[in-house]
Amino acid sequence: MGLRKAYTFVIERAWTRWSRFSLFAKMNSLIIVLFVPIIIVYTYSNDVTFDVVSKELQESNTKQLTFLSSQIDSRINQMMDFSLVFSKDPNVRKFNGLNMWEDRYDHMQTRYVIQEKMMLQSGVTDIWPARYAVYSQQNKDVISNYDKPTGYDENYLKKNMSGKWTYSDGGNGASGQSKAFYWFYTDSIAPQGTFTGSDLVVEASFSYQNIQNMLDTYKAGGQGDPFFYHKGDAPILNRSADQQLTGELITYLDEHSPDSSTQHVVILEGKKYLVSSVKSSNLDWYLVDIVPLERILGPISVSRDLFYVSMLLLFVVGISASILLYRNVQRPIMKLIKGLRRVQRGDYTVRLHTQDQNEFSFLFHRFNDMSHQIQDLIENVFNEKIRAREATLKQLQAQINPHFLYNCLGYIINMAQMKDEEAVVSMAYNLSAYYRYTTRMERDTATLDDEVKLLVNYLDIQKLRNGRIEYHIDIPKEMLKHSIPRLLLQPIVENSVIHGVGKSYSSGEIRISGEISGGCCRVYVDDDGPGLSPEQQEALNRKMREPLREEMGCGLWNTNQRIMHQFGNNSSLHFKESPLGGFRTEIIWEIPADEDDQPHTNLQGDLQHAIDHS
Repeated sequence: MGLRKAYTFVIERAWTRWSRFSLFAKMNSLIIVLFVPIIIVYTYSNDVTFDVVSKELQESNTKQLTFLSSQIDSRINQMMDFSLVFSKDPNVRKFNGLNMWEDRYDHMQTRYVIQEKMMLQSGVTDIWPARYAVYSQQNKDVISNYDKPTGYDENYLKKNMSGKWTYSDGGNGASGQSKAFYWFYTDSIAPQGTFTGSDLVVEASFSYQNIQNMLDTYKAGGQGDPFFYHKGDAPILNRSADQQLTGELITYLDEHSPDSSTQHVVILEGKKYLVSSVKSSNLDWYLVDIVPLERILGPISVSRDLFYVSMLLLFVVGISASILLYRNVQRPIMKLIKGLRRVQRGDYTVRLHTQDQNEFSFLFHRFNDMSHQIQDLIENVFNEKIRAREATLKQLQAQINPHFLYNCLGYIINMAQMKDEEAVVSMAYNLSAYYRYTTRMERDTATLDDEVKLLVNYLDIQKLRNGRIEYHIDIPKEMLKHSIPRLLLQPIVENSVIHGVGKSYSSGEIRISGEISGGCCRVYVDDDGPGLSPEQQEALNRKMREPLREEMGCGLWNTNQRIMHQFGNNSSLHFKESPLGGFRTEIIWEIPADEDDQPHTNLQGDLQHAIDHS
């Protein structure tokens, strides 16, 4: 207890001392207290951001390189798969057969078919043109989809039958031949890489320019300068590579052989670079990318410096603003607060005066006008809202009443044309009973019990028209005494009849049920019709919250508006899938705490709303 009293005493003394300070001193102290934690938090946040960006840069660069390497390996695998399948082709097997050239036309046709297939496979993509050649050791002949500088050369095949991809100029002695990657496949049962006397060999190759195309595409979408590296061979650079920077990096890589996937921060030409490498599984080459760290992380440092300068300027401006606020705002505000307190107590005779000609002088004049007119404004707004609500209710009900009449008159016309007198008489009788109910306009509301009786009358009429219709009504007795807008349920049931039962020859059940829960009455109208998709249900629910448009039907929209006007914005229609498999309409309205006091409560709310917005 003693410690608690001491703590309370210290707090009270600190507050007393703080209260003695002038407003100017308080504002300046608060500015200092505000700026110090902001600077501390920003410094910490900037350091965290710097670390996160560095880490994300490394991960992103590795992922991009891995993706590019997988693209290259995927294209290489496609070439290898084609070579394997192509060696089994009947025409290729025929090309390597014995005594196949008895017919010269057959000879030419076979070569043409083989060459055409290789050309088609090579032209699948422009960025990766592939070259193929088929060697028949038995016939000492070769077919290719490109201009080979030499024909069939057995020494050339023996030298290159390693079973792996090699990078060379072909080794055939042709001058001017550019380097390419080669792979040879034989259909022999002997292990790959060996060469027998009757083998059929498929050569697959692609130029280093294919790699350059991939590197150029990668560079166009990133920050780095990628190249293809293999120790002992000339690297394959992208076409816009920095020759000097790449040369220094290759020297570094020759001394520090990269692993399958590595990342290093290397200092080249006095600057820091992030060097990432990924090994190609097929070619045994490394895909290397170099990214200047200053280009990525430099803006963060510049932003940090600009922030500190801005904070200093803001501090100076804040101190200056506190002086101006104290001299030109504090005193007028105190005067205005005193006037508002008098208005709050109901004294509308208060007037404010000032000698200065500034923004507060205009505010004082407007305050004087407000206090003079506020009483009249409250009364006018209040009366106008009452008249507008009554007019809206009558207008919405007038729009809904003809909706049922049009359908009934159409039914009577159709039955009369069909000479069905019994149906005409029954419809006319029920229509008469219906309008005997609807033309009683002395009240805008009715009990739920009266509305249910009207539904029975309506559904009996519809059952005459459609013998498939079966309906069930299960509403608790305690709900039947509640008052609701007249003709609230009939348009919804009519919608189930027309759009639910009427659109399917296999449906016909309509179920009307109700419950009281959570301070609300809920009535459910279900049918077993085709229903709507979830997207259509969501669109219909959204339309209920939007203004009425010409392309929208007014029946459901008007019903929703009547519920909202009668019971408030928390009451509405809602649409979802029915347990019967069709469409469900939920009618939800709040139960007034005391129906007799409800109008008075609404008037008070409207009055307070008018005061708040005046």
